[in-house]
Amino acid sequence: MDKSLDADARADLMIHEMTLDEKIQLVHGAGWGVLRAGAPVATGHNGGAGFVPGIPRLHLPDINLADSAVGVRMAAPESRYATLLPSVIGMAASWDPDAAFLYGSVIGRELRAQGYNMSIGGGMDLIREPRNGRNFEYASEDPILAGTMVGQVARGVQSNHVMGDIKHYAVNDQETGRNILNAVMDKRTLRETDLLAFQIAIEMAHPAGVMCAYNHINGDYACENDYTLNQVLKKDWGFQGFVLSDWGGTHSTVKAALAGLDMDQPGDDNFFSDPLKKAVQDGTVLQARLDDMVHRIVRSMFVNGVIDQPPMPRSVVDPFSGRDDAQKIEEESLVLLQNTGGILPLAAAKTKSIAIIGGHADKGVLSGGGSAQVDSPGGNAIAPGPGSSPWGRAIYFPSSPMRYIGEQAAAGTQITYDAGSDPAQAAKAAASAQVAIVFVTQWMTEGQDSATLSLPDKQDDLVAAVAAANPNTIVVLENGGPVNMPWAGHVKGIVESWYPGIGGGEAIANILFGRVNPSGKLPVTFAATEDQLPHPKVTGLTERTGNNADAVTRNQPRARPVEFPVDYNVEGMAVGYRWFQEKNLKPQFAFGFGLSYTRFAYSNLKVDADAPNHGMSVSFDLRNTGAQAGDEIAEVYVTLPSAAGEPFRKLAGWKRVSLAAGASQPVTVALDPLYLSIYSPDTDKWSRPAGEFLIEVGGSSAELPLHSTVRLAAQ
Repeated sequence: MDKSLDADARADLMIHEMTLDEKIQLVHGAGWGVLRAGAPVATGHNGGAGFVPGIPRLHLPDINLADSAVGVRMAAPESRYATLLPSVIGMAASWDPDAAFLYGSVIGRELRAQGYNMSIGGGMDLIREPRNGRNFEYASEDPILAGTMVGQVARGVQSNHVMGDIKHYAVNDQETGRNILNAVMDKRTLRETDLLAFQIAIEMAHPAGVMCAYNHINGDYACENDYTLNQVLKKDWGFQGFVLSDWGGTHSTVKAALAGLDMDQPGDDNFFSDPLKKAVQDGTVLQARLDDMVHRIVRSMFVNGVIDQPPMPRSVVDPFSGRDDAQKIEEESLVLLQNTGGILPLAAAKTKSIAIIGGHADKGVLSGGGSAQVDSPGGNAIAPGPGSSPWGRAIYFPSSPMRYIGEQAAAGTQITYDAGSDPAQAAKAAASAQVAIVFVTQWMTEGQDSATLSLPDKQDDLVAAVAAANPNTIVVLENGGPVNMPWAGHVKGIVESWYPGIGGGEAIANILFGRVNPSGKLPVTFAATEDQLPHPKVTGLTERTGNNADAVTRNQPRARPVEFPVDYNVEGMAVGYRWFQEKNLKPQFAFGFGLSYTRFAYSNLKVDADAPNHGMSVSFDLRNTGAQAGDEIAEVYVTLPSAAGEPFRKLAGWKRVSLAAGASQPVTVALDPLYLSIYSPDTDKWSRPAGEFLIEVGGSSAELPLHSTVRLAAQ
């Protein structure tokens, strides 16, 4: 307990005092607990997703882990409040690292206030499969954007003396068959895409934990994969924290331990209990390996202050600051996708009647499901009731867009609501109003993927009917990821709000009426049709197999699940917008795209190829040419020399800039040398290729008015 010593020394001293049984106790959880009906709940368990008992005689506290992807899960049973933040993909649409840090800070402070000392949020997997049910928990299809934003979230969590986590390591890019699929990807692609995102986040945040995924990677389970865990994570990246399995993701004792797994969760499978003890005793697993596992866990507890500054649970969590922070993040995250004729922002004085249609917009806003589901205060807004949110059901939060639209509309404005269940009736309601606002929803959840990019429940028909009846139709999307919009050419306004969080209703109204100038940009490509995707259908998903994460079978529903490959070498390094560029495809909306109520002009590009640390810096002037203040996300893309074998531009940096109307500002973006390099499996090294580098700058991946070519030597 000598605070003058560093964390490694303190961990070693503590381990020296431990018995073998105490060491084994620390490397596995205490069972499913509250997650499974009838399972025993250990003394000291805080009601979260996981629990590891501490060692009181050594002043080592229990580890209480909580699901916390978008806020703290399962608060309701203990009569606790937790803030529902916007979805992670929404937060990433802000392209604002400060907003991402704030996002993590909200989660960290509420975990601490509720008595938890470890988060198991931090979703990092790339959005390779746009129909993935967990895309709302992930950040982007681009590794640099994803790594930067999620790395900042983890930093924010850990700033509260709470251990952070980054998951699901790695290539957990779809839910269909997640326990049995084999993600097939060559090493260069793996290192330059999916693993690069993890590398950026881990080196930025130094999280306590990295959670390995359910799936196989090139033949080995992610939680017993020597290449990804030992060779890359621990050796190449120097990760000093511990690797914990996803719940039920451990499949062996000796192989997993030797491959780099440090903690088995939830632990009732007995892989890391008596079997590991026996393996250590007979020398199959060396004592030094067990000590390394324990050292990583205890060191992380010292580093993050959970021993010296343990959480002090409070009876009340402040809901007001959390709500304000959630709204602030959402207002930066909303993306204005279409604004034909300048229909937005709505002029309150000139708008005499508004028809609000669909999406339960009279009651609240939608949230994502699964282990990311935060309990709604008062219960589901569309069906209030006590208790925790049930698994597998869409939960709405009490932040009514209709209420806040009414508050911002002028006195006397007629506002009506139609549920949208009958397109003909909705069209009739829309026809009698000056403006029609249709709220469409797409509920997504852990455990299942969407079969298509289409909106569910025939909502496309609803939008088409309303648009035919009212020429001033605006669509607000509440969704977990990209969707098709066959009606886009028939409506005037499209606002992407994602899952907007507890402050979502007010944030949406603020955008619609112009109290906030939209500034979000898409962190993922919206394809026009599934046929444009590298995998037009979700691999493994058929009418016979279904889209359940655990039940992909070949013939009969009760047949034993059959492993199957997902060949990500089809697109390889051309993930997302890179694929569309390489194949010369035009998406519905491009990566990095987003409109504003003002306009921005780019000029005077300069490239400094001799920036410090062998990197590159890009400078240019940015001017707000419109009539109101706004934020622009200026994006920098690089196309490597042809010898690199990457025939596409890729994001290399960006900066979010606030400008008053008419103001201009010089902007400099430093490019990390890693982002100008390629990985060689033969040498196991990164290097910068020689040749001409094309630098492009602009407001989206498809609109880059500035460009310059520089010739660089190999490095």
